[in-house]
Amino acid sequence: MEIEKIDRIIEMAWEDRTPFEAIKNQFGFDEGEVIKLMRNNLKKSSFRLWRKRVNGRTTKHLKLRENREIDFVKFKCSRQKNISNNKFK
Repeated sequence: MEIEKIDRIIEMAWEDRTPFEAIKNQFGFDEGEVIKLMRNNLKKSSFRLWRKRVNGRTTKHLKLRENREIDFVKFKCSRQKNISNNKFK
């Protein structure tokens, strides 16, 4: 897998408001695959910190957002337009 692709998936996974569904739509990685990728590419302590932060976080799961009736659905990073092959705009 390309390093740029891995870096972008990791960046999206770290962003609090980017749901796993966005990563799935763009790269084809479901939540479990993102977790494996993070585990294999982060230091052990960084991975644990990330898992603790995203576990059950409503902003990382669209279904949890809908259930809580949160009014924002999509977050756009300020650098997003500069990333090539980015399908979400």
